Amino acid sequence: MDLSELERDNTGRCRLNSPVPAVCRKEPCVLGVDEAGRGPVLGPMVYAICYCPLSRLADLEALKVADSKTLSESERDRLFAKMEEDGDFVGWALDVLSPNLISTSMLGRVKYNLNSLSHDTATELVQYALDQGVKVAQVFVDTVGLPETYQERLQQRFPDIEVTVKAKADALYPVVSAASICAKVARDQAVRNWRFVEKLQDLDTDYGSGYPNDPKTKAWLRKHVDPVFGFPQFVRFSWRTAQSILEKEAEDVTWEDSQTGDQEGLRKIESYFSGPQPCPRLPHRYFQERGLEPATTL
Repeated sequence: MDLSELERDNTGRCRLNSPVPAVCRKEPCVLGVDEAGRGPVLGPMVYAICYCPLSRLADLEALKVADSKTLSESERDRLFAKMEEDGDFVGWALDVLSPNLISTSMLGRVKYNLNSLSHDTATELVQYALDQGVKVAQVFVDTVGLPETYQERLQQRFPDIEVTVKAKADALYPVVSAASICAKVARDQAVRNWRFVEKLQDLDTDYGSGYPNDPKTKAWLRKHVDPVFGFPQFVRFSWRTAQSILEKEAEDVTWEDSQTGDQEGLRKIESYFSGPQPCPRLPHRYFQERGLEPATTL
């Protein structure tokens, strides 16, 4: 799998895809959606779709695809290579969402939680397949949140497609199992080849599992937290585990407003609509919160 685009810039998102098999533009297809790396505090989250004609679903099942969590890394690599060999009827696409993208989305002024990010990414991938000319007739999705709500949302977005959303779909439907393998292979490779833009001393690449409750992962986080700049971009700093380590190991930061005191002379907001204003307005909140003031000299 060629992740060179991600390796050049791992701060946002990266989309990869196989060529679309010609038969998938002619015959009705089944499409599966799954992810890898939703829970870890380290590394990206990857969403993937896999699709094939309904008439070739038995051939996909014959590959013995299974939930990627039940397979070893070598088994996943072997099955992904097999799907690549069968590119005349199997197609895939995936989005790699960087830790930086995930955390800045979750902690932005307008909150964008992980469920919403997951739903939107899955929806965009299904739409991407349609835009590429894939004749999608059925979609199977491993749920995030309540399956009924998620299924209703997808069904409204794609009214001409039969949508099924279920928990453990990656163990129930081979096409979802295939998607889970694509996602896990991509995430494993991304983590293994991660390019650190930070100049870290004594970088230890033995991260453990990457999950928040793994003692080895916690030890790695404590070792590589900078007291001023925090964590490298490999870390999802919005995760509670990362925040707790920051609070204990990093320096406190106090943000001071550009204006101090009681700010005498402030009036009620209604006064702005009741005639002339005897005093100038305060700077907009955008400038106050960032400590920005007019430049008087250059």
